[in-house]
Amino acid sequence: MRYSALSLLMNGLFGNKAWKPAWRDATPKPHYDVIIVGGGGHGLATAYYLAKDFGISNVAVLEKNYVGSGNVGRNTTIIRSNYLLPGNNPFYELSMKLWEGLEQDFNFNAMVSQRGVLNLFHSDAQRDAYTRRGNAMRLHGVDAELLDRAAVKAMLPFLDFENARFPIQGGLLQRRGGTVRHDAVAWGYARGADQRGVDIVQGCEVTGIRRENGRVVGVETSQGFIGCNKLALAAAGNSSQVASMAGLKLPIESHVLQAFVSEGLKPFIDGVVTFGAGHFYVSQSDKGGLVFGGDIDGYNSYAQRGNLATVEHVAEAGKAMIPALSRVRVLRAWGGIMDMSMDGSPIIDRTPIDNLYLNAGWCYGGFKATPASGFCFAHLLARDTPQETAAAFRLDRFRRGYLIDEKGQGAQPNLH
Repeated sequence: MRYSALSLLMNGLFGNKAWKPAWRDATPKPHYDVIIVGGGGHGLATAYYLAKDFGISNVAVLEKNYVGSGNVGRNTTIIRSNYLLPGNNPFYELSMKLWEGLEQDFNFNAMVSQRGVLNLFHSDAQRDAYTRRGNAMRLHGVDAELLDRAAVKAMLPFLDFENARFPIQGGLLQRRGGTVRHDAVAWGYARGADQRGVDIVQGCEVTGIRRENGRVVGVETSQGFIGCNKLALAAAGNSSQVASMAGLKLPIESHVLQAFVSEGLKPFIDGVVTFGAGHFYVSQSDKGGLVFGGDIDGYNSYAQRGNLATVEHVAEAGKAMIPALSRVRVLRAWGGIMDMSMDGSPIIDRTPIDNLYLNAGWCYGGFKATPASGFCFAHLLARDTPQETAAAFRLDRFRRGYLIDEKGQGAQPNLH
């Protein structure tokens, strides 16, 4: 069933009884061309593009819980392509271009809202760094504007411009950035993949990876053994655990990242604003709630909840930027499991084990990268060569010394 204004009208007239499920709850077959472990945004996007762009539809997506139960539904919904380094800049711009046509592509309302992303700066040194980043963006054809203090104040007068410790001097603006409804992304990709013959198997936990003569031949699951020609791992914060089933140790750590939403307010913040003197970012949802977050908790964890020290840290940074937040009540918080790589950039590559492919290490960039990640991973699985935009995201770059360290923090995952 294709969604349209006409289908909404006709189903409304007849009690909305003719709607079909968005996707089948499939029973796994004995064997597939490709098995994708992880039914989040990246896994579902990979399956969608494999079927749509590369004609490979004998694919299964295995999700141990329900579709969208992981990080794709546990983030702050921000999309942007304001990156500095050559490896990251073209990749995230590809993702932005895919976001811009995504809803028409898979016929689902993902609420893509290009309301702008503004990164504030508070010192001369930070202004120079943002100028460099903005110039790099524009050299790659990505939109960027450097705003002075007056321009930022005209746009966001409620910020604390006179903060004694962190006076706002300006900001770097990407108008094409914005937000997307996170769970709708998972639903749209799941629906699109299912329509093209992909099996989406929920409640199917991978418990082992079977190898014969050094090659992966399938997976042991809670629903029995399933064979495959190629096994693709897109398990986000659980990537290390799944990869260890094949004897592979990854250069990543798992950390919790918390996110928060406030009570509903009248329209307050038009776009996305990030604090330059601390890690805090905020936007306002269509329902009026402020959606915000900050740093990871800083220690290794597989829990989808965080600690109170980080809650306090995020609240302090938010109030330093917007004093009015002190009067806003927080309704709920949640945590996603981040797979933090050693240099803060992702991995999309074949592994040293035959028939085993990896999509991991997304750090803070996972949600915004969903379309490009899925397309590039599908390209790798279909053609066994990296898609040119993701060619820098090799697994062996850590051994070779070709790091993509966007923040310049060195090989310390919890600082990226």
